Amino acid sequence: MRSGLTMLGAGLLIGAAVFRFGAATAGDNDGWITLLDSSNKGDWTEVGKANWEMKDGVLTADKLDGKDLSYLVSKNTYKDFQIRAEFWVDDAANSGIFIRCDQSDKIDSNICYEVNVFDKRPDPKYGTGAIVDVSKVDPMPKAGGKWNTYEITAKGPHLTVVLNGEKTAEADDTKHASGPIALQYGAGVVKFRKVQIKPL
Repeated sequence: MRSGLTMLGAGLLIGAAVFRFGAATAGDNDGWITLLDSSNKGDWTEVGKANWEMKDGVLTADKLDGKDLSYLVSKNTYKDFQIRAEFWVDDAANSGIFIRCDQSDKIDSNICYEVNVFDKRPDPKYGTGAIVDVSKVDPMPKAGGKWNTYEITAKGPHLTVVLNGEKTAEADDTKHASGPIALQYGAGVVKFRKVQIKPL
């Protein structure tokens, strides 16, 4: 009887510990939701095809399969939020993070806000750090050849982009109110190692 009670007590302690651990990891984490990290590619719908794959804990693409650009589109839609995204690109890369997309099966800068990653864009005003056709960047920062962090905030009509701790774009715009987000592969080498979102 005594050993049965001991085992029951141990089971309850283990259960309590698991519950506390589960609450800490699945709990708020200050409200941040991890969409992609070194152990998890995440759950995305691909529009267009590229050779996205996890390599050494990093989601990587370096080749299109066809003419259309490739996008990884979130399954959920978001209205007001913050995004933190860690990414690496080479100098030739064309990439970006698209937010509040009006559709989930067709992605471009006409139906989403495009926070650009494109150091060699012919018109640099809307290159890396800009919101394409909404908020210019001057001077354009360079992202190629290093790990970078984007912090993107969308709250009501107000949009803010911070790259590596420096604000690069800010605007008030009402074209797109809510929708999925998308990660783009267009050219060069593109890597994402962490993407998190925090609904506001």
